[in-house]
Amino acid sequence: DFLRHQKQRGVPVTDVIDFLERETERLDLDILRPSWLLYEKSSQTDILYRWLKRLFDLVFSSGLLLLTSPALMLTVLAIWIEGGMSAPVFYRQRRVGRHGRAFDLMKFRSMRVNAEQHTGPRFSSADDDRVTRTGRLIRRFRLDELPQLLNVILGDMSVVGPRPERPEFVDILSRQVPLYGYRHGVRPGLTGWAQLNFPYGASMDDAREKLTYDLYYIKNTNIVTDLLILLQTLEVVVWG
Repeated sequence: DFLRHQKQRGVPVTDVIDFLERETERLDLDILRPSWLLYEKSSQTDILYRWLKRLFDLVFSSGLLLLTSPALMLTVLAIWIEGGMSAPVFYRQRRVGRHGRAFDLMKFRSMRVNAEQHTGPRFSSADDDRVTRTGRLIRRFRLDELPQLLNVILGDMSVVGPRPERPEFVDILSRQVPLYGYRHGVRPGLTGWAQLNFPYGASMDDAREKLTYDLYYIKNTNIVTDLLILLQTLEVVVWG
């Protein structure tokens, strides 16, 4: 009754979920109700937006591949110099994409060969001891991610979206983190809102934190948001 009376007097009344979303630019999993996401409007249900996003993905990824071709060749050369001509240049890894479909994500190899042979799958971290000298350099400028432009062209990924996770981790996270599967309703991306705000996730708590940003992106996504995320990603790559 108090809130109704205040609203009738012209005082704006905001739901706590909307308030926290606006102020923090992420969704709080502790108070978020699944039905709130279900009934909220999103560009993901807009057919025109999905077509425009796919067209943008194709044009952007093809153009960037041509533009960065000299850097791609230098990266291949650097990997061969450090590891030898017989060393693998690319690294394929199974990831989970849209609707839970698995695909092979492509990267330039930035870790030593058979880096998980004795440890099994584990989260990557900022100071990962498996990373080679060349790997640290190409990771610094995100060059190791450029082969994923082929994944974008093939339709496995988008330029902007939640980062795809490995099936081994998805199985665990889906059981332990509420609404984790919601992020698989869109194509995963080369870069995303979570990557700009929470660069590395090396634990369950980190994965939960990154999900709050992924859900915010999925709910608020549009072409303008995607372009702003790309501009901020460029800022990170150029100035670190």
